[in-house]
Amino acid sequence: MRRAADEAGLKDALLVNTCAVTAEAVRQARQQIRRARRANPQQRIVVSGCAAQTEPQTFATMPEVDAVIGNDLKTASETYRNLPDFGVADSEKIRINDIMSIRETAPQMVEAIEHHSRAFVQVQNGCDHRCTFCIIPFGRGNSRSVPMGAVIDQVARLVDNGYCEIVLTGVDATSYGADLPGTPTLGQLVRTVLRQVPGLKRLRLSSIDSIEIDPTLRQVIADEPRFMPYLHLSLQHGDDLILKRMKRRHNRADAIRVAEDLRALRPDIAFGADLIAGFPTETEARFMQSLHLIEEVGIAFLHVFPYSPRPGTPAARMPQLARPLIKERAARLRTAGAAYYRQHLDRMAAAGEVEALVETGGIARTANFTPLRVPPAWPRGLRTVRLAGHADGSLLSRDVAQPAPCAQDSLSWP
Repeated sequence: MRRAADEAGLKDALLVNTCAVTAEAVRQARQQIRRARRANPQQRIVVSGCAAQTEPQTFATMPEVDAVIGNDLKTASETYRNLPDFGVADSEKIRINDIMSIRETAPQMVEAIEHHSRAFVQVQNGCDHRCTFCIIPFGRGNSRSVPMGAVIDQVARLVDNGYCEIVLTGVDATSYGADLPGTPTLGQLVRTVLRQVPGLKRLRLSSIDSIEIDPTLRQVIADEPRFMPYLHLSLQHGDDLILKRMKRRHNRADAIRVAEDLRALRPDIAFGADLIAGFPTETEARFMQSLHLIEEVGIAFLHVFPYSPRPGTPAARMPQLARPLIKERAARLRTAGAAYYRQHLDRMAAAGEVEALVETGGIARTANFTPLRVPPAWPRGLRTVRLAGHADGSLLSRDVAQPAPCAQDSLSWP
């Protein structure tokens, strides 16, 4: 977005990229916009992202907002050249297309990810599934994939620019390739990237749907040391009836089996997962199924979402739970998740030594994404670190070996 705005010659503007996944995300976006206007009264404020796409009027009616643009337009320089044509009336501030009509996802040829030690490459966007709680398909459109050659070119460019670690991202990454000639799978993409870019030290995936892991990806997890042993699973709940009402494609037994199978293939693997607390019709007994799932799957990195009804989704029309009850259950999930995470840190600290990617601010990440505190003066890059226990949610370092050749302290940010 910044590069497109720069190409258009846009000056003195604030670009806000919003999230629609929860009502709280939308509320926070509005709050930040108001703060930004107070701090910068002369700047134009341009709002985009999923919340802008799904509820443009919410932002257009804000006096602080000068323009609202759709997700498919936000990375096009022409959009920002046309800003002077936007009117002052609420309806004239809006430039939103039918996101469901978009059939392609253009590769985002990013040179660097500002202030990050790892780079993110979008390989897929949108989603063909219609989970009853989820508004995201209406913000991103249907599933579409970036051609494999463009992904490889992007990864190679970032590795040439000094990145040791790449994360392949997508809204529904395991659906990758279904719309491309030959229907390649996500596993085939991952294997090809690793083969075609031998200089890449570490490769990760963002959140994936566990039930859709293809055989090639499973084999890569088992035998490719450059594929990092960490997966974030989109689980959402631990009770079969709630999963059915969510319109998910797996059941409780599937989630447990996938974790067991992958742990057998890669014993050092760690899992993150999303769980929703307080979904409509969730009883105490059904909630407990989610609570127990944390240990049965082994979710070391738990993301808890208090259920938030999104207008236009089927779940918003179901019988709702009281907000205090939803918050109380979310808190119980977080407490259980924190307890399992401490067990994970205990196991990690016993390893004695790990390879970690040093980020900024005295933080590094192990292969399975566990945070590790290091001296703030250490430059970005891969290092072998001796461990000295853990505290405050992070592993602690004892000393350090020489940085690997792809250390990034020489990177210049755009």
